[in-house]
Amino acid sequence: MSQPLNSSRHASNPHATQRVLITNKRGEKLVGLLHPTGLNKIVVLCHGFTASKSSGIIVDLADAIIKKGISVFHFDFSGNGESEGEFQYGNYRKEAEDLHSVVSYLYQEKYDVAAVVGHSKGIEERLGKEFLDRINKEGYIDVTNKSGNMLYRVTKESLMERLNTDMRATSLSISKECSFFTVHGSADDIIPVEDAYEFAKHIPTHKLCVVEGADHCYTRHRKELSDAVVGFITSNKARDTTLEDQ
Repeated sequence: MSQPLNSSRHASNPHATQRVLITNKRGEKLVGLLHPTGLNKIVVLCHGFTASKSSGIIVDLADAIIKKGISVFHFDFSGNGESEGEFQYGNYRKEAEDLHSVVSYLYQEKYDVAAVVGHSKGIEERLGKEFLDRINKEGYIDVTNKSGNMLYRVTKESLMERLNTDMRATSLSISKECSFFTVHGSADDIIPVEDAYEFAKHIPTHKLCVVEGADHCYTRHRKELSDAVVGFITSNKARDTTLEDQ
């Protein structure tokens, strides 16, 4: 189900932006924004950890892609932004189900789909150095802001799912039919650039772009990020493409 919006930040898009509601497998409503350009090619922008479809980096990427005449869809994962559900740290299965629901909806709309995924931040950076001792003792960790207000709860189950994910095995399992592009900042102090080089070793059909001097959020390098992503999208002929913004 979708409904047009009266206005949009994406002034470069000549078509009306649409607010889209998609029901995932758990019956939760996911909220997204569709920016159609009239072509059947579309890029799905997936936000990172505790972010949303309205995060600056997502909006900037959407604007750059739309200017190339390619449709864009960005949405809130369940428990984030405007979407229903409970946020669960490290629950890859839940996020995968959400993304599957979104792609299924877009395929019904007869789009050729590519996905741009924002990477989650490091565990220790978010939970502290003693996170394993704390979660083993209490069974959960409540993460608060500087004012002491709770932002979200990390359960032992969701944390163990993340820690037990074998990224090397997952990388090797990616189909050779799927093009994979990683953009990573050389000055990222949350996820080291060495992780990106490790991905590049194991993922078939992988291309890596390291943005020199960029931090985790590309604070001063948004144009370099957008140029890299748009360049890959417009030059790649594969139907199913995954791009990872580290």
